[in-house]
Amino acid sequence: MLIDSSFAKEIALDLLKINAVILQPNDPFTWSSGWNSPIYCDNRLTMRYPKIRKKIAQKFVAFIREEYGDIDVITGTATAGIPHAAWIAENMDKPMSYVRAKAKAYGLGNQIEGGIQKGESTVIIEDLISTGGSAISVVEALQFIDADVQAVLSIFTYGFDKAIQRFEDAGVALYTLTDYTTLIDVANEHGYVNENDLEALAEWRKSPETWPN
Repeated sequence: MLIDSSFAKEIALDLLKINAVILQPNDPFTWSSGWNSPIYCDNRLTMRYPKIRKKIAQKFVAFIREEYGDIDVITGTATAGIPHAAWIAENMDKPMSYVRAKAKAYGLGNQIEGGIQKGESTVIIEDLISTGGSAISVVEALQFIDADVQAVLSIFTYGFDKAIQRFEDAGVALYTLTDYTTLIDVANEHGYVNENDLEALAEWRKSPETWPN
C-alpha cells in the first residue's frame, strides 16, 4: 500500500532523475533469477543524494510516528536497507538493528545485529520489494526471537502478485513510498518512455517470469 499517492509521484520522479530506476523495454535487463526485465532498480544510488535520502527518511519517520507511535526499534535489511534505517533511527532517537540474509559462519554466528530484544516492537526498512522473499525472511528471523514486527516499509515495490500474497500469508503489512504503476505513469508523463512502450511494460508486470514470450 502506498503511504502517500502524491509523494509517490514525487519520489518516483526523483528515482528516475538519478537513474536509480532505468527503463529499457526494448533492450531488457537480465536479473540474477534469469528473468528478462524492462526495468532496473538500484535505490542504493539515493545514498549519493542528501536531499533525496533526507526526503525518504523524513517521510518514513512521519509515517511511523503517525501509525505506530513510540516504536521501540528501527530494523534495516542487509544491506541496502541499513543506511535508511540508520537515518530514520537517528531522526527518531531510537535503537537500530539489522538482519543478515543468513547467520554468520564465524564469531557469534549472529543473524540479527544491534539492539532488539524479545517483545520489542519494530518496523523493517527495505529499499526494494520484488518477490518479497528476502523481506519475509527478515520478518521470520525477528519473529523467531519474539520481536513484535509491526510492518515492512519499502522505498519501491514492483507490486508482483507473489509478493502481495507472501505478505498476506505472513500477516504483515507492507507500505511503500512508490510503486511500479506510479513510476510508469510518471515516466510516461516526463518522457522517460513513450506511449508505444506502455503495453510491453504492463505485460511484464503481469507475467515477469515469461516476459517477453
